Amino acid sequence: MDEKTRPNLVPVYNSRGDTDAFLVYPYLYNRNGEWIGWITSKKEVYSVLGYYVGYLSSDPRILRKRATSTLKPRLTPPPRPPRIQIPAIIALAPMMSEPTQSVIDVLLEEPDRLHTLDSGELREDLN
Repeated sequence: MDEKTRPNLVPVYNSRGDTDAFLVYPYLYNRNGEWIGWITSKKEVYSVLGYYVGYLSSDPRILRKRATSTLKPRLTPPPRPPRIQIPAIIALAPMMSEPTQSVIDVLLEEPDRLHTLDSGELREDLN
């Protein structure tokens, strides 16, 4: 791929500064290049099954309020994207502030919320 056809790959960090996901808008991928979720135009993050996970901060990190007064409805996921090739060299994380007590860093504290289609406890049975 040349520079013009290469997708814009954005590293998504956890609060320790580790790269735990990648964004090729609107799709989120894990470190193996597998699809784990997507992001809406309002920066809301959803799992591959359509469950609300959190929101993308400007750092970029995936954060979630510890207590939510309203639950977001389950959304229909977009079509499954192809697997992506992860670069060998990734930019270092920017300086990030610690999340407040009312916020959870999803990739650090609840990484199981973002899983592939063939794993996760909320996946639908094949039967």
